[in-house]
Amino acid sequence: MEQRRTRLIAALDTRDPGQAETWAAAVSPHADAIKLGLEFAYAAGFDAVERVAAGRDLFLDLKLHDIPNTVGAAIGSLGRIRPAMLTIHAGGGSAMVAAARKACDESFPEDRKPILLAVTVLTSLDEHGLAEMGIKDGVKAQVLRLAELALRNGADGLVCSAHELAALRAEFGDKPVLVTPGIRPRGAAVGDQKRIMTPTEARTAGSDWIVVGRPITGASDPAAAAAAIAAELSA
Repeated sequence: MEQRRTRLIAALDTRDPGQAETWAAAVSPHADAIKLGLEFAYAAGFDAVERVAAGRDLFLDLKLHDIPNTVGAAIGSLGRIRPAMLTIHAGGGSAMVAAARKACDESFPEDRKPILLAVTVLTSLDEHGLAEMGIKDGVKAQVLRLAELALRNGADGLVCSAHELAALRAEFGDKPVLVTPGIRPRGAAVGDQKRIMTPTEARTAGSDWIVVGRPITGASDPAAAAAAIAAELSA
């Protein structure tokens, strides 16, 4: 069986547009996409998002979660940025996911529709964190529950921990795009992530894209750090 190609997204988590542009220039020869999220969008604005993303595939990680009309309208406002990937929260429910799907279909050219990704359970949450919210049957059950809801209502794929990859592939096959944050190269600091894997482990488990932030941007040489991860993925 052909080995799945797992691609690298470099997460540029900063408030500083100049820093984001410096990192983007450094990592772009080695990463398949860059990620800009809430921290950057709120601090620098969407003009800066557009500038940093120019000429690059952008994973726009806004994790939209609101009433269906608001989420649809928000996605409709992103036409000028044209992200390659866009996130919503599966926990927003069936109608919200469907509204996001409709907005993607109506707001972007056919060849530039973003991959619509639904976040299942944040990688900072574990069994205890879910139990505090009244979800008693654990992480895996909640991930599968939200994944089914999201895919049934038009999501192209999911954002999930590497530890749920095997279960998701077993349940839904190869079609959903699976994007995996919480990736740490062997020996890197864990930080606030609870459910992590190395790049190689995530590739073996079935991830299409891995998201790596601090091990790249916190390195003394971000370009070299990104190149090392890309080399590990292609080994």
